[in-house]
Amino acid sequence: MPANLTHQYHKAEEAFKSATTTEEKIECLEQMIRVLPKHKGTDHMLADLRRRLSKLKETNDREAKSKKSFNPYRVDKQGAGQALLLGPPNCGKSALVGKLTRAQVTVTPYPFATVLPVPGMMAFEDVQVQLVDLPSIQMGALLPGMLGLIKSTDVILLVADVAAPEVLDEMEALLRSLDEGRARLFDHRSPPEPEPLVKDLPSLLIANKSDGDGAEEVVELLDESLEGRFEILGVSAETGAGLDVIPERVFQMLERIRVYSKEPGKPLDRGAPFVLEFGGTVVDLARQIHREFPERLKQARVWGSARFEGQAVAKDYKLADGDVVELHVDG
Repeated sequence: MPANLTHQYHKAEEAFKSATTTEEKIECLEQMIRVLPKHKGTDHMLADLRRRLSKLKETNDREAKSKKSFNPYRVDKQGAGQALLLGPPNCGKSALVGKLTRAQVTVTPYPFATVLPVPGMMAFEDVQVQLVDLPSIQMGALLPGMLGLIKSTDVILLVADVAAPEVLDEMEALLRSLDEGRARLFDHRSPPEPEPLVKDLPSLLIANKSDGDGAEEVVELLDESLEGRFEILGVSAETGAGLDVIPERVFQMLERIRVYSKEPGKPLDRGAPFVLEFGGTVVDLARQIHREFPERLKQARVWGSARFEGQAVAKDYKLADGDVVELHVDG
């Protein structure tokens, strides 16, 4: 089967060939993987790209360790994915992280109380998602080292204080700085056309203090100013209004699925699920469970998305959220 590579793939491949740093090569490979058509004709190509990406990330880690410099903006990902909270001073980021996780955040009436990233784990049903409170960004002035963390994350939560007189200027300045840094934020419901070396990040705009007087008009002005660029979710960190929507929305933006593994001949144990990307297959699940399972896999049975319960499926069968999979392997 022909690969039928797209124009976007070829652009990313050309950018990879001309990339001069390990970080740029990683970005290009990630882009190539995202835009590569997914079918049997590209299975080997996809596997090769993933191997190359893995080696480059290992090289990048070794290079970072060899420099022996402390990076205050390094936050190792945990859980089903990572979401960063970005916003101007006193917009309520820390209060939101404190309400949604058990992180020890510092909530004060004065700005710049958060000086380093503060991670915490947010529960969505039976998975955990990492939220990271970043230091405030005043009039779009990104602190040194912050852009790297932003471009390495999975999801961005923009936080706007709709009670602040300068809210429109602050949000426009922040987005302008990110665009200049080739970190392009977009509404998760309408992804843009990929561009080489531009990191696209699904984003949601959280309008904090939306329960205050005149907040509805400010939200409308914000939406108009940003030309409808983002979905806007009105919340109140103080009262908790609207916060219950955030975990589900973030998980949707991560584009992940939860899959449960069942041992042959044993009842299902719905403990912690395995988390795969959208389009994840039986062999992807096998690889997560054990690195030798893909080669040893004889058969798989699926409950959930299959046409009938316990149906035997192929290795490349695409799984759905909530599927139960029983793997049969040699030995």
